[in-house]
Amino acid sequence: MASVPSLASSVNQRVADALASALPQAGAADPLLRRSDRADFQANGILALAKKAKANPRELATTVVEGIATGDLIQEIEVSGPGFLNITITDRAIIETLAARALDDRLGVPLAANPGTTVIDYAQPNVAKEMHVGHLRSAVIGAAMVEILEFTGEKVVRRHHIGDWGTQFGMLIQYLLEHPHELDHKSDEEVSGEEAMSNLNRLYKASRALFDSDEEFKTRARARVVDLQAGDPETLALWQRFVDESKIYFYSVFNKLDMDIQDPDVVGESGYNDMLVETCKLLEESGVAVRSNGALCVFFDDVKGPDGNPTPLIVQKSDGGFGYAATDLSAIRNRVADLSATTLIYVVDARQSLHFKMVFETARRAGWLNDGVKAVQLAFGTVLGKDGKPFKTREGETVRLVDLLDEAVERATAVVREKAEKVGLTEAEIVENGQYVGIGAVKYADLSTSAARDYKFDLDQMVSLNGDTSVYLQYAYARIKSILRRAGDRKPVAHPELELAPAERALGLHLDHFGELIAEAAAEHAPHKVAAYLYQLSSLFTTFYDQCPVVKPEPELVVGENRLFLCDLTARTLTKGMSLLGIRTPEKL
Repeated sequence: MASVPSLASSVNQRVADALASALPQAGAADPLLRRSDRADFQANGILALAKKAKANPRELATTVVEGIATGDLIQEIEVSGPGFLNITITDRAIIETLAARALDDRLGVPLAANPGTTVIDYAQPNVAKEMHVGHLRSAVIGAAMVEILEFTGEKVVRRHHIGDWGTQFGMLIQYLLEHPHELDHKSDEEVSGEEAMSNLNRLYKASRALFDSDEEFKTRARARVVDLQAGDPETLALWQRFVDESKIYFYSVFNKLDMDIQDPDVVGESGYNDMLVETCKLLEESGVAVRSNGALCVFFDDVKGPDGNPTPLIVQKSDGGFGYAATDLSAIRNRVADLSATTLIYVVDARQSLHFKMVFETARRAGWLNDGVKAVQLAFGTVLGKDGKPFKTREGETVRLVDLLDEAVERATAVVREKAEKVGLTEAEIVENGQYVGIGAVKYADLSTSAARDYKFDLDQMVSLNGDTSVYLQYAYARIKSILRRAGDRKPVAHPELELAPAERALGLHLDHFGELIAEAAAEHAPHKVAAYLYQLSSLFTTFYDQCPVVKPEPELVVGENRLFLCDLTARTLTKGMSLLGIRTPEKL
């Protein structure tokens, strides 16, 4: 594995060295290099440096230019305006750098210099409850962040903090105790997620109806909560049946989403029960939390309710019960002390931002978070319907996630079937590609929007072949694979000696930017930047393919080989980038 310095970093280094010798008193100065539409790159850092050194920026820029050798990497460098540098690089440098990338499985993308351990909390369904559209974003954004961070060399620990504790379990367990066959399966064969969920739904509705209508049952159910919290073996065994039945259902949904969820990564609220008393004790003894009307609270100067009074974080209620805060704080202790986390990421709905702000601040005051450990909420917005309101069914119900995914696959399969004859797909390939395209469309629509923003769920748009959709990217990949097959004996070979057409240069420069883009997306927890990069890559490829014949009309041999090389590297970059977003790229489409 060999990491390849990007063209931008090589140019940056040349300019920085020339700056240092032209203005030694400035020390290591940043040339502020960026892509430009006037040349390949523009360096803007000279103006600020000249101002600081009380020098004429244009004169300083001219001195810097005189100190930069041209020919191998930089073809031309000129001073523009008040002291910008416009820099054009050689065609040879572009192809040589890309050829070095092509030799490496990681496309020359370097690993992070100081990787740490990130614990990422995402995909948090609730036991005995159906997953709905609101569960989609946490799962999809979290899974993409796991892949992106792991690709940079970070050690990633996945955590699915499922809702598996609380008062509603008293009602469910008591009902199951009195109706012991309600969760039995029809046969010994493997149970489908649908069957597991319909069992749970039926039991939930029946127990709720009884709870609401029968005071004696309500009393027994409330006593059962106390047994559960006290760790009574019979009660825990029944509770475990709900957890196991729910997992059959969860895993079937994650399977549809083409997501890998492992049992050891699922640590529910109950996983932190044994720590809650100690968490409260540590907070109270250190003075971070105080008793107020019998409840254990943490107060903040800047958090006030609508009445202007301080709104505390309640860690323990006055009746001795524990709230979400106690569990979340215990989870932080566990993740920092036992899992050695250096970063904690919570992929949680933006509406919970205040809760997490207070939890993180409490953990900082208690010393569980410090300069060596940071916690961030990767907050996401709401999924909206076409009308711009929160996504609901016609009856005003929350949309079931399974229904949503099934419909996406159905629509996508129809799109794939239309073109199937032309590319010679078998029925099995149509079905498989329909799943890849449908699930890819749902994930990409989510990931191509900045997480913090709401987005409209519009299946017609998502499975469209035009515009910023995953299908457009999947088609670009399949098209390249088809070009490479049609090329027959001619193979992709890099030819640095060739002069490049503008569309070849644009594509080459963008391919070279992949590693820097990944580092940026990882540091900023921004998977949408990967999606934007891949869409631009597909657009640049389309322009290149329109303007530069690859197979027909057949170009001169070396030109054709070099263009096939650009095609091949584009396909490899596309499939790697898409896999980081959890999206598959079929070879034929």
